[in-house]
Amino acid sequence: MKRDHLLPIILCGGTGSRLWPLSRESYPKQYLNLIDDSSKTLLEQTLDRLCGIKNKEDPILICNENHRFIVAEQLRSMNVKPNKIILEPFARNTAPAIAIAALKAIENDSDPILFVLASDHLIKDNRQFIKSIAAAKNYAEKGSLVTFGIIPTSPEVGYGYIESIEPLETDSIVASPISKFIEKPDIETAKTLFSDKRFTWNSGMFLFKASVFLKELEKYSPLVIKSCKEALKENLLDMDFQRLDEKAFKDCPNISIDYAVMEKTKLGVVLPLNVGWSDVGSWKSVWEVSRKDENGNVLIGDVITKDLKNCYVRSENKLVVGLGIENLLIVETNDAILIADKNNDQDVKQIVNKLIEDNRSEGKAHRKVYRPWGHYTSVVEGSRWQVKRLEVNPGASLSLQMHHHRAEHWIVVKGTAKVEINDENLILGENQSVYIPLGSKHRLINPGRIPLVLIEVQSGAYLREDDIVRFDDIYGRINTKN
Repeated sequence: MKRDHLLPIILCGGTGSRLWPLSRESYPKQYLNLIDDSSKTLLEQTLDRLCGIKNKEDPILICNENHRFIVAEQLRSMNVKPNKIILEPFARNTAPAIAIAALKAIENDSDPILFVLASDHLIKDNRQFIKSIAAAKNYAEKGSLVTFGIIPTSPEVGYGYIESIEPLETDSIVASPISKFIEKPDIETAKTLFSDKRFTWNSGMFLFKASVFLKELEKYSPLVIKSCKEALKENLLDMDFQRLDEKAFKDCPNISIDYAVMEKTKLGVVLPLNVGWSDVGSWKSVWEVSRKDENGNVLIGDVITKDLKNCYVRSENKLVVGLGIENLLIVETNDAILIADKNNDQDVKQIVNKLIEDNRSEGKAHRKVYRPWGHYTSVVEGSRWQVKRLEVNPGASLSLQMHHHRAEHWIVVKGTAKVEINDENLILGENQSVYIPLGSKHRLINPGRIPLVLIEVQSGAYLREDDIVRFDDIYGRINTKN
């Protein structure tokens, strides 16, 4: 890696709970297509955005281990070869994630300039974005820790603010030393900050030399760098993924880069960014950046309306009809419907917390669950049985596995299935079925060229996904639950 090259570090660890019921822990917003005029997910748009940067290396991505195959598939669809995909066993905020990436980046006597960015932001003016990165690189080469301050377009209470020593001009690419960081303000404080050109929104994007960042991290948050070094000592290569030592990473402080370094360092500068940026952090912000009709409505999916104004209505499965309403958010999925006033969109997170507290599955996962071989959808369930729809990609295979508590019945509705049960091999076509007794070793393979679709009926005393004992798996999931 050349010393003057820029190394993108893409953080994929967020859950996007304020975008429930579409964004959930099992499939958060960065992997979704949220903007109606784009066919790409937010992560795919982030990867696209990097194409115009000169002298850049392949990106390092940091994600939750449960999302590793989602990330890998979206990279494949964009024809992007990653430098590394680093798997966090659990979230520890941005400082540890960036520290891990920086430590990997300086291996082999390299010292690249790191460009840290989130996987779930929207940027509309890519030309200005590239221009600003080039300007920030000049500051980083001289030893500054650069963060990007978004020129505010309103007195926003959902963002943190950065105060610069000097006023920042809208279209400038001149940075100013940082005075201080400000937490999300109340509306009256936000109005004051909005009228002062020294204040910008905190974008959460950074650009700096790896060595400079690590030196400042060592100075101000030594426990973070110590824990990250320990987590990397025993990191294991798993297919295309790098796993961290779980015990060492668990001991790492849960802290943001702002608290760990940027609020303390004397090397921080803020560069203004006016590029049509949004963190797409709430349904109101999705409405704001989406294409609207003549009445200010954003309508997605099977939606019929009459006398609607300034609404966001999204249907994923069922027909949604709206009559005579204003300023509402309506989002339908196969297991939940959100109806909210646009001005209350920040409170969605509280509902998600309540769902999780009540141990409701809707708080964390969709009925449709993605796996490296395809996906399954929960159709209906009872106390000792449930029905799922499985779709297996051509050439894909489930693991050789066994269940202690359930038996299964598979009915093929599309495609061809190859089934292994103990020492027996079967080929099943459409409308054929097979029974897998409790305790049997079994595997499902799609040997064909079209997706394999089947109905799975489970019966038994315990039907959770952790009742899987894997003996062999082409995706390296022997010791994992998904």
